[in-house]
Amino acid sequence: MSTQDSLDPSSDSAFSLRSDVPAFYRRLDQDLFAPTIHVQGAWRDDEQHMAPVGGLLIHAIDRHEPRDGMQLARVSFDILGMIPARPSRVAVRTTRPGRSIELVEAVLSVDGRDVVRAHAWRLAAHDSSPVAGVEFEPMPGPDDFPEWDGTDLWPGGYIRGVEFRADPARRPGRTRTWIRTSHALVDAETCSPTADLIRLVDTANGIAVRVSPQEWMFPNVDLTIHLFREPVRGWVGFDTTVTMGTTGMGLTSTTLHDELGPVGRAEQILTVRPMTQP
Repeated sequence: MSTQDSLDPSSDSAFSLRSDVPAFYRRLDQDLFAPTIHVQGAWRDDEQHMAPVGGLLIHAIDRHEPRDGMQLARVSFDILGMIPARPSRVAVRTTRPGRSIELVEAVLSVDGRDVVRAHAWRLAAHDSSPVAGVEFEPMPGPDDFPEWDGTDLWPGGYIRGVEFRADPARRPGRTRTWIRTSHALVDAETCSPTADLIRLVDTANGIAVRVSPQEWMFPNVDLTIHLFREPVRGWVGFDTTVTMGTTGMGLTSTTLHDELGPVGRAEQILTVRPMTQP
């Protein structure tokens, strides 16, 4: 453990986002994680992007009282404010135990302040193939779309570490995009295919923007994901629509895909306001 690792995370000691770690986080102890430069947000360079935060919370939920045959069906994240890019602690508890249905809560805190809460329903897996059916439209594969450079629109270490393939017919408020990253979620640890997908899902709010993020702010205050099967690792597909109302609210809606086809849905409610000018 380095000198930096041994710092009291609640102190004001200098903390820097390391760029030499090929992962979003380093584990410092059982429930404390240090973000790296690959977590750096787009609105501010001293915040964490919500996408890897979501993956980290799911990784913690996966490791909490695991049982064979249980699968994550829904997770709802409430974002309580800016997520500082500092050592982050994760606490997990079961709030509704059950043999076939259970609810688990995970909370991420920074410097003693809760910043993200997650509530996840885990359901027992069983054979429902006789009645299976999917009505979501399929997407062309990642090889069918050209590369897109997300850094042309967004700054930050997170975006720099993500590879994009975007539909050439994309327009403001509407896109189909494939995303992947080579960065592990937690250094030297393997996460589940579900955590592997969820660590990218919050990116949806930045790929089909209706207005310039240099002129308007439209951060999401939540993220809710429903899955109807376990995803497979690899590219994550986003079939995304962004809607903005007239009273400062918006909605980003996404059908999620893996390379086998549709896998679920994601919704993000937005607070829309003009960018404060200096």
